[in-house]
Amino acid sequence: MRSDPNRLDIRGNLSCGLDVVIDVGCIFEGDVQLEDNVTIEAYSVVKDSRVGEGTTIKTHSCIEGAYIGKRNQIGPYARLRPGAKSSDNVRLGNFVEVKASEIGQGSKVNHLSYIGDAKIGTGVNVGAGTITCNYDGANKHQTVLENDVFIGSNTELVAPVIIGAGSTIAAGSTVTKNVPPNNLALSRI
Repeated sequence: MRSDPNRLDIRGNLSCGLDVVIDVGCIFEGDVQLEDNVTIEAYSVVKDSRVGEGTTIKTHSCIEGAYIGKRNQIGPYARLRPGAKSSDNVRLGNFVEVKASEIGQGSKVNHLSYIGDAKIGTGVNVGAGTITCNYDGANKHQTVLENDVFIGSNTELVAPVIIGAGSTIAAGSTVTKNVPPNNLALSRI
């Protein structure tokens, strides 16, 4: 279903499943696949991507070269760059940017964060303002957040770094070393 077929731009191949809802002002470029019960809200751009069943792309989001799992909530104002891959029941909220990263089932990056060159496990919560510092000026490095990790708001994860399963990173921390499983890491002045 399209809210207004005259206010939709398809610049390639758009494949839609059943009960797909596309709001006004959306642009689809390249090869795009929308599975059953997908909703694309107003003024979003989707390019060369697959969007899984039951997923909602909120208004003004930009999706390029991404694979989005089932029942995701993306945006508003999210940007998924090439190589972004999410599993099922993932939440990538407002002003979240993801590049060349895998986000595990049930994980959340709710707002104002940059996730680049990362592998995020299942059940992870990434707090507002968190960034993966993946580029050292010459090379890109990977950040790994294992299952059930909690990252407090305004945290910098300086790659390469591994945060072990079940660990918590306190808000406002800069992490430059690996954190073993089931530990608390924090940095303060």
